[in-house]
Amino acid sequence: MPIESAYELLNRSLIFYQGEPVGTAAACDDRVVAANYNECFIRDFVPSAIVFLLSGQHEIVRNFLVTVMHLGGHQHVLKGHKRSMGLMPASFHVVEEDGKENVIADFGDRAIGRVTPVDSALWWMIVLRAYVVATGDRALAESDEVQQCIKNILDLYLRERFVSSPTLLVPDASFMIDRRMAVYGYPLEIPALYYGMLLSAEELLTDNDTNKKARADLRILSDTLRDHLRTYYWLDRRRLNEMHRFYSEEFGLEVVNVLNVYPESIPKWLDGWLDARSGYFVGNVGPGRVDFRFFSQGNLLSVLFGISTGNGSQALMNLYLHHWDELVGEMPVKIVYPAMIGDKWRFSTGSDPKNVPYSYHNGGNWPVLAWLFVTASIRTGRFELAEQTLKIMTERLKKDNWPEYYDGRKGDLIGRRANFYQVWTATGLIIAHEVMENPDSRALFDNILICNPTD
Repeated sequence: MPIESAYELLNRSLIFYQGEPVGTAAACDDRVVAANYNECFIRDFVPSAIVFLLSGQHEIVRNFLVTVMHLGGHQHVLKGHKRSMGLMPASFHVVEEDGKENVIADFGDRAIGRVTPVDSALWWMIVLRAYVVATGDRALAESDEVQQCIKNILDLYLRERFVSSPTLLVPDASFMIDRRMAVYGYPLEIPALYYGMLLSAEELLTDNDTNKKARADLRILSDTLRDHLRTYYWLDRRRLNEMHRFYSEEFGLEVVNVLNVYPESIPKWLDGWLDARSGYFVGNVGPGRVDFRFFSQGNLLSVLFGISTGNGSQALMNLYLHHWDELVGEMPVKIVYPAMIGDKWRFSTGSDPKNVPYSYHNGGNWPVLAWLFVTASIRTGRFELAEQTLKIMTERLKKDNWPEYYDGRKGDLIGRRANFYQVWTATGLIIAHEVMENPDSRALFDNILICNPTD
C-alpha cells in the first residue's frame, strides 16, 4: 500500500547522532546526483516533523530542534565579516572521524547558489511552536537557551533596513527556489513564512514583564505585514482593473499607484485568466515592479496562516478549480505558473538546464506541495479538491518511486533530473492522507499549524 511504503521510506531516511534520531535525509536514492541529498535540510524536514507530531513521535522533533539550534554560529565566516547568531543552516549531516561523531552544517557554502537560506530560521520557529502545541512541552521553549535563540532570530529579522515596507528583501536562491529564478526582492513565500514566524515567536516568548513590549511589538508587526500583503500582493479582477488604468510618475503621499507600476507591465497571459470569483497573491512586489506569476507555496501558506481573508481564501481555491490543468494537473501541485520560456528563461535563469520550462522550479509539479494544498482545501471546506488530489497521489507516487518533482505543462512526466525516493514527497502524501482520513489528525493539525483568520 502507498501509505505503508511512504512510512517505510520515512523511517529509512532517519539520521542518527549519538544513537538518537535528529532528522531525515532529503532522499534515499542510491543513484542521487546531488551529494547533499543525504543531508537533513531544515525546510525538507518540516513535513517529516508534522508527520512525527501527528503520530506521537515527539522526541525526533525535539532532537531536531535542539540540534539545529546548536548549529547556530558554526557557519564559515569570511575574514572581516560577522554573522548573526540568528542564522540557521540550509542542511546538516553527521560524520564520524576518529571514532567520534560530529554534526556538520551547510549555511549555503556548498549549495548551488552559495546563498545562506532565509527560510530556515522561519521554519524552525514554526516547527518549535508546533512541537510545543502538540506536546505541551513548554519547558523546552521556556529554557534560557531556547529563549535566547528566539531572541537571536528576532534580532536578525527585525533589524532596521533601507526600506519602509514590513517585508524582507532577499536574494535569489535563498529559499525553496534555491536557484536563480528572478525572485530577488520580496518573494511571496518569505513574507508568508515571516508572518507565521512572528505569530509563533509571540506565543513562544515567555509571558513576563521583560517580554511584554516585545510581544506587543510582534503583534503590531504581524498585523502590519498581513495588511501589507492584502493591500499590495492581492490580485483579483477589481484590482487588475485598477492597475490597468494606473497613472504613473505620481509624486507625493496621496497617490494611487504607490509603487509606480506601469500598466504596460501587466502580462498578456493574465487577460481573461482571472474570472470574477478568483484571486491570488502575486509572486513579488517592489518599486516599479510586480511579478504576476502564481507561486503555490506562498499562496497556500497564506490560507493556512490566515493572511488571506475568508473570501480571499475561497477565491484562491476557485482559481485552482478553474485552472486545474495548469495549476494542479496530473500530479499536484505546480510550484509556479506560468513557466518562463525563451529569452525570459535565458536571461532570468542564466540558461539553467535544470530549470528549463515546465521543469523543477520553473513550472514543475512538486508532490510535497500537496500537503499544503490538501490542508488548505479542507480549511476552506473544499473537500472535493482534497479528495481528487489524494486520489492522484495515491495512484502514482509509489509506482513512480517517489520522485522529487514532475515535468510538463500538466505534470505528467517524471522529472528528468528528479531524484527518486524523495522523503518529502512521501511525507506530503502521509499528511494529506492523515488529515483527510483521520479526524484526530485533522484536529491536531489545525492546532499545531498556526491559523489566525481575521477579515
